[in-house]
Amino acid sequence: MSKSVKKSPVWTDHHTPGTCWSKQQASKAVRRFTDDVQNGKWYRKLFCSWTICDYRFFKTRQQAIREWNTSPWLQDRLSTQAEVIQNWEKFYRRK
Repeated sequence: MSKSVKKSPVWTDHHTPGTCWSKQQASKAVRRFTDDVQNGKWYRKLFCSWTICDYRFFKTRQQAIREWNTSPWLQDRLSTQAEVIQNWEKFYRRK
């Protein structure tokens, strides 16, 4: 069985309360709209997409190792380089 991995090392923040609340408000606005939606992408005009705050963080494996080497706080938290790589793969690489 193969493990699926992401194409780019990115970590998205979908669990912030503000993000969840604004996405709920956007879906409410689309569901409660009484007129017809002309085409498939027209629903985007019902709610401003800038109010939905999705954060994306990019970090390569080399950047994670370099941060661990330079930061004493990270060295206290993650004692070995193998733990740093495992932590990076958990958030940035695996699906």
